[in-house]
Amino acid sequence: MSTTPLTVVRPDGTARGGVIVIQEAFGVTDHIVDVCNRVAAAGWVAVAPHLFHRQDGVTVLDYSDMDSAMAAIGTLKADEVDSDVDAAASALAELGFEPSSIAIVGFCMGGTVAFHTAVRRPLGAAATFYGGGITNGRFGYPAMASVGDALQTPWHGFFGDLDEGIPFQDVETLREVTATAPVATEITRYAHGKHGFHCDDRPAVFDADAAADAWDKTLEWFDAHVAR
Repeated sequence: MSTTPLTVVRPDGTARGGVIVIQEAFGVTDHIVDVCNRVAAAGWVAVAPHLFHRQDGVTVLDYSDMDSAMAAIGTLKADEVDSDVDAAASALAELGFEPSSIAIVGFCMGGTVAFHTAVRRPLGAAATFYGGGITNGRFGYPAMASVGDALQTPWHGFFGDLDEGIPFQDVETLREVTATAPVATEITRYAHGKHGFHCDDRPAVFDADAAADAWDKTLEWFDAHVAR
């Protein structure tokens, strides 16, 4: 049985809950570790599962190596990713956190995973940053728009209108579908946002204003929905 490697960052003092942080297509990069640090600074225990651990020699990829990133995520399988997410949730459970006290946030492909986790199991809250697969399934998951009405976890999506891989029309379709879910949902769009706008290690796509606003809204969403 494969054991999922986890990056865990704890806050100072008593934690208010746990947050599962799901990587981009480039692995648990310095940026994802920085996100974990931000989560901990806000008072949560952050746990980031390493989704490439079944692939020999693949850990963290350079942002310029898109071919390797595409190859790495092309081998991912939904059931294996789900088991990695559940391993992170189990680690938080061992620290005493019930599912209602756990949130999940994901970026790029991790945003897709966060969304489908919110469909698959009830947690306190979920946030997706520019996760693709709205009209076509990825990694063995169904299209997001086909299951958005079945969300079990309050979900907030963040998308950029200049994302070449996620048309804003698809985002609006997802907004309509998720609005019929039995939990709270929200989508925020950024007119000048590109794919990856939250990653300050990628100057070509980073948007400081959008990143700051989306992060503030993410923490507010967690504060509003995660049980304590």
